[in-house]
Amino acid sequence: MVRTASTMLPLGTSAPDFALPDTNGNSVSLSDVSGKRALLVIFMCNHCPFVKHITDQLKSLTDEYLAKEVAVVAISSNDAEKYPDDSPQAMTLEKERCGYSFPYLYDEDQSVAIAYAAACTPDFYLFNGDNQLVYRGQLDASRPDSGIPVTGEDLRAAMDAVLSEAPLSDQQSPSIGCNIKWKEGNQPQYFNPQGTA
Repeated sequence: MVRTASTMLPLGTSAPDFALPDTNGNSVSLSDVSGKRALLVIFMCNHCPFVKHITDQLKSLTDEYLAKEVAVVAISSNDAEKYPDDSPQAMTLEKERCGYSFPYLYDEDQSVAIAYAAACTPDFYLFNGDNQLVYRGQLDASRPDSGIPVTGEDLRAAMDAVLSEAPLSDQQSPSIGCNIKWKEGNQPQYFNPQGTA
């Protein structure tokens, strides 16, 4: 299994704007999910084994922090023509199957992934109440076949710090996963074809 790491967008970056369709066909924008105590943006997809590995924890963690006034939104930017398991129709079924309470959006032209410098699935971006990036990186140290339990401890610690207005360390570990499946000609400069899966 070949692995791709987060680009580690500079801390302090303002959340790039977006307006994307959710699994009900409604447009959801950055302004729709702003104004809470924090905002978590997740780049993910349906078929990636790294995402499948964390599905249960992702459900429980997001439910817990949604109740604490953290807004959550997930975005799939994969090329659905080449990867039909990641189509909008399949996203609808996946959201229902997993019981996700957050909007799951489709970035068809992949411009939002590029704006966030997203590289892999899953890729996590945590913004404070002013939409400034305070954490980017891994959910925790668990990976498929690692034998390490999925706890969400890294992301949980970051969200707890934001909610308590405590400083966050800038020593953050990148997420690891499958590369975003770029459409021909869309590959960003940071794309590493050696890190494809």
